[in-house]
This record gives sequence, structure tokens and C-alpha cells, in this order.
Amino acid sequence: MATGPEHGLKKVVWQRIKDTIITDCRKSEVWKILILDHFTTRLLSACCKMSDLMSEGITIVEDLYKNREPVPEMKAVYFMTPTAKCIDSFINDFKVKPKYKAAYVYFTDYCPDDLFDKMKKSCAKYIKVCKEINISFLPHEAQVFTCENPEAFKNIYSPHCQDRDQTLDQLADQIVTLCATLDEYPGVRYKKDSALDYGKKLAELVDKKLAHHCEMDENWKKKGKTQAQLLIVDRALDPVSPILHELTYQAMAYDLIPIKDNIYEYKVKDGSKKEALLNEEDELWVKLRHMHIAEVTEQIPKLVKEISASKQQADGKITIAGLSQLMKKMPAFRKQLDKKTVHLNLAEDLMSHFQKNVEKLCKAEQDLAVGADAEGQKVKDPMRTLLPVLLHPHETPDKIRAVLLYIFSLNGTTEENLNKLIQHVKIEGESEYILNWKHLGVPILSSSSFFSFRKQSRRDRSDEETYKVSRWTPVLKDVMEDAIENKLDVKDWPFQSECPSAWNGSRAVSARQKHKGSSPDDLRNGSRLIIFVLGGVSYSEMRCAYEVTQATKSCEVIIGSTHILTPRGLLEDIYNLSKQPTETFIIEEEKL
Repeated sequence: MATGPEHGLKKVVWQRIKDTIITDCRKSEVWKILILDHFTTRLLSACCKMSDLMSEGITIVEDLYKNREPVPEMKAVYFMTPTAKCIDSFINDFKVKPKYKAAYVYFTDYCPDDLFDKMKKSCAKYIKVCKEINISFLPHEAQVFTCENPEAFKNIYSPHCQDRDQTLDQLADQIVTLCATLDEYPGVRYKKDSALDYGKKLAELVDKKLAHHCEMDENWKKKGKTQAQLLIVDRALDPVSPILHELTYQAMAYDLIPIKDNIYEYKVKDGSKKEALLNEEDELWVKLRHMHIAEVTEQIPKLVKEISASKQQADGKITIAGLSQLMKKMPAFRKQLDKKTVHLNLAEDLMSHFQKNVEKLCKAEQDLAVGADAEGQKVKDPMRTLLPVLLHPHETPDKIRAVLLYIFSLNGTTEENLNKLIQHVKIEGESEYILNWKHLGVPILSSSSFFSFRKQSRRDRSDEETYKVSRWTPVLKDVMEDAIENKLDVKDWPFQSECPSAWNGSRAVSARQKHKGSSPDDLRNGSRLIIFVLGGVSYSEMRCAYEVTQATKSCEVIIGSTHILTPRGLLEDIYNLSKQPTETFIIEEEKL
């Protein structure tokens, strides 16, 4: 029997799929075909391997939208989103001549009545099972989920968009399926914002849908509210973190290297190119991803030494008796060696970027973000900090990022000063990279319309050891710690629905009770803090979820969003906000 993935959320999702789809499959000894749409393909790819499916009696995996050869003697399992496109594709498989003996249908979420009736009317006699399993989110990492909806950014923040309410409703449904999968009925809170109320609207929708789910689910009804809290925040809470040059391994890699679909491409000694998948199956990646690049580079000599020793061992003389043992270990040995080589290349690649360009930017960025220099002296004139960046021949995107940090530090600037900055960066025809932040509720001009915009108060971290080029702490880390310690101000963080009165982030653990380790099984005995960021979450904020979980031990922090942000991707999203719906455009991270 396949054990499946061992990584937090992914493990929970895989278990839910096993408890529903796979359990039904086991009832029949006939091998089955699994048919997936684009979303469910990504969902299953995130939480299991083909070998896991094979061991459960699924022999073939097919694309719902592609033309497939009929296999009338086999039963087909359809795992799909309840959309008109999916339903039409399903009906086409049975409309004229049935492609399969029978259909077992599983929807990721609630199927609208009109679509369900259409499907039932067309091919009811072939449908043996039809269920909704409540998983319409992607488990991105052990403690990170996404709604796989980058278009939501434009749908919510664009001044021209007509789909805002529909998008918020869809996101609410997806968040509710996350809670259902985690078996949590949380109290809901949101960040109060005077400029926009999208977070409040989403909180209202989520709370309403959670209550409805509770009414429909007998187990939830009996159990009531659980020891969990759901915080909904807007991207405007912290515009700094996704713009800064972050110097931890994962965040740095996705900022500086063109990594697509988590695939890193690198050159080897003979000049050929290789690809590596950066995910949680790679133990070395999990170990290094949240380390500062300075700490990662300390690991490099060790990796080089291990690779060298491994090669010498492979080249050395081997006895006949030892050959059998070596052959058994060879696949794992080669895989381990390949992983070390990948990270040796990636770390060197990142250090090359850092030394060439990023190092010069970091001091100015950190001073502007923190509002003080490395010695703790307050930055009295942010323009003096910004000017060296503007005068240096940095790439345009890097200058835009620095200008934004300058504006954020002042809570908006004058129109005259803004125009001078735009001219200096030479983006007169593309000033939307800066101006469009106003659509998120972030003040760009220091005008009365944003008079009530107030920055989040920060925790004192002066005693914490940090690198001079990495002094900024994402605002969400403060929020996580304050929520767990029950220190969030109710005026700034109203309750949409009350949490259990005893909730303090650690389920009121007795002082005499020893803290357990932070493995998923241990944490399940504690409480959960779920944070949803409307408008994208950065890699540095994802890192904070792990750091706070590790520090508190008894509270697991799960963080999610519409999508994962990269700095250049966010700049493109911002730029495109003011485009009319009729305009066609291509969002490319390489454009800048």
C-alpha cells in the first residue's frame, strides 16, 4: 500500500482523496482509468505520485479535454471541477457511443443544480457514483495553499472589472473547502481597512458559507467551532515584503532566476542543460529553502566535499561481495548526488546575481523599508538613501522597486516629486508600475483621500540577530505572533464570527505540560492559525508561517492566497490593472 506524501497539507489532501475516491475504487476489483481536468491534474500532482495511484488500482490517467480512445470494458473515474466545460466534456464521452463501461464522478466542490441536471439528463444510466469532495484549493507546500487563481488580482483590484463579486464568492468557496479538508470550523477575523473593504466582504462570505457547511454536515454540527482562527488580510497590509530583494534561498531563487512551474534549468560542465524540480520531495531543498543565502553558501563546501567523496568512492576498487550491495544502493545514491549538484549550481547562480547587482541594492532597500540604517540610526532623508540607486546603472525594474520602497516609507509623496522620480527612472510611458498601487489602497500621492491610511504597528525586534542586508521582517510575521498570543487589537481586527473563548493560539496549554515537537501529527493536537492573503502571498511571508510554527510548537500556521507572488510578476500585475477589459495583453515576467 502506498504511503503517499509526508508533507503537511499535501498529506491531509491525499488522505481525503483516499477516503473518498480511492475507497470507492477499492470496492471494485476492475482496474480503472482516472480522467482529470487541468486543475485536478495539478491537485493530484501536488499530493501524490503515479505509483500511489497504481497501487490503488488506477492504471491510466487521461486528460478530460483531449480526444481519447474508447475502452468500453473499463470503468472511468472522473475527478473534475463543476464547470460547464467539464460537464460538456463528460457528456460527450457518453453521448453517442459510451467510451467506458461506467463512470464514477467526483467534483472538487458543489455542482450547480443546472449543470447537475444537465449531466443527469444526458447520461444518468452510466453514472454509478456522483460525489462532491470539497477540495478546490491546491496544497502548494506543507503549510501553504493557493486558490490557483492569479486572474483574481485583476478581477478584484482593477477599476474596470465587472467580476469582483463573483471572484470573491469563488474564493470564499475555495477557503471553505480548505477548512473542510482540515476539519476546522474556525472563527473568522479580517483586517479593517478604511480605503477598501474587500477583506471584510470576503470574511462575510466565508463566514456565511462556513455556517451553511456546518448545517449540511452532521459531524461539524455536533462539533461546532474548533480551536482554529482564520485571518483574512489584504495585500495593502504590507506592500513592502513582495517588492524587497529577499535573501533567503527560496525567495531569492524565484526572484532572480527564471523558474517556471518550479523547474530550475542549469548548465553542467559539458555545456548541456539540465532541469531540476524544486519541491518537497527534495529533502535538501526543504532543508535549505528558508536559510539566508549566507548560511546556504556555508553549506556549499560541505556539498562539494560530499560530491567529491562520493565520486571517489564510485571510482575506487570494489570487491565482488560489495558489488551487489552497491548496485542496490546505486539509484538512491545517484539521486542524492544529483540533488546536491542542483543546489551547488543554484547557490552559485544566486551568489553571482548577488555580487553583480543585488548587493548594491540591499542596503538602500533595507534602510528605506525599516526606516533606519544598520546601526539603528533613523533615516531622516529617504531621498538621500534612494539617490545612489537611481544614479547607478541598475535595471529598470530594480529602480522601480527602490522608488516604490521610497514612496511606501513616506506613506505617499507629492505629485511634483512623483513626476520627477518617474522621469528619472525613464518610465514616463509606463508610470502605471507605480501609479496603479492606488487601486490596492496603497497611498502613492500624499493626498487627503488616503489621510486615514495607517501603517500596521510593528513588534520590537531589536534584540533579534539579523544580517545587515536582511533586517526587514514581513508584517505578517507580527500578525501571526500577535494572533497566537491573543494580542490583535479588536478595533483593527474585528471578529466576523467569534472564536472559542479559550482560544489563545496554544489551546491554553498548562505551564506544567511539556511542549511536543512540531511534526504534523503533534500539531494536530494543538490549534491552527489560517491566514489568507487577498492579492497574492510572497515567499518571505510563506517562510514566516514555518518559522512561527516552529517557534510556538503548539500552533500550526497555514498560509494561503489567490496565487504565489514574485516581485517582477507583481509589478506586471500592478501595471495591467488599469488596462480596459477589451485590451489584449501578455503578462510576462521577462518583459521588464
